[in-house]
Amino acid sequence: MSSTKARILEVAAELVANSPDGDVSTRAVCEAAGVGAPALYRHFGDKEGLLSAVVDHGYEKYLTAKRSRRPGTDPIQDLRDGWDTHTDFALRNPNLYRLMNSPAMRTPPAAALESHRILTADLRRAAEQGKLRLAPELAAQMIMSANVGVSLMLVSRPTTFTDETLSRRIRDAVHAVVFTPEAMGPQTTPAGDEEARAEEAGAEAEEAGAEEVLPATATHLAALLRRAPRPDFTPGESALLGEWLDRLSNTTPE
Repeated sequence: MSSTKARILEVAAELVANSPDGDVSTRAVCEAAGVGAPALYRHFGDKEGLLSAVVDHGYEKYLTAKRSRRPGTDPIQDLRDGWDTHTDFALRNPNLYRLMNSPAMRTPPAAALESHRILTADLRRAAEQGKLRLAPELAAQMIMSANVGVSLMLVSRPTTFTDETLSRRIRDAVHAVVFTPEAMGPQTTPAGDEEARAEEAGAEAEEAGAEEVLPATATHLAALLRRAPRPDFTPGESALLGEWLDRLSNTTPE
């Protein structure tokens, strides 16, 4: 990155962070950076290109931590931690976060797309362990929508959304819909009471019935087959089976 481009980016990021409403003008950026408008447009194309670069620049540190994180043995805990880290980032960078999720950004920043890919990868690990009720792609959309929604409310309306436990409560409510009862069990059953936990899981499974068990089973099987394709099937058969399993994974219980 050229020194001029880096200077424009640093100045724009600082102006966004300190702006009362999170918005900046290209004129203000040029004046603060000591460059002419042609230089800004040459490097970033337009204001949207500049703001998208600001988001990616500011979000890079957050993504660096996510990239370097080694997956734990429990993908559910990794996903809980990922939600909390996301919310914490929003609270520490309110203007940047609002900008990142602004409807005015017609093209999603690369940082947002990468974050979604990391979330989906963690959910696929959960599916491989039989802990997911539905397809990882749909689960990722549900979790990301809820996480972004509560984070935006916390940074945009702090005087209304004052409960410090709000994000965690919504996290747990969404996870209860996305993950199997067995996967969520340790959060509600006393540690060491393995017998009671097993009985509770069995009772919940019976109550759920095939309507709820089927999507989770299809999700588990689809994840295992993607990780280790069967040589018994032709490519066409594998594709057809994958399509059927995905359809069952996304079935909504009556």
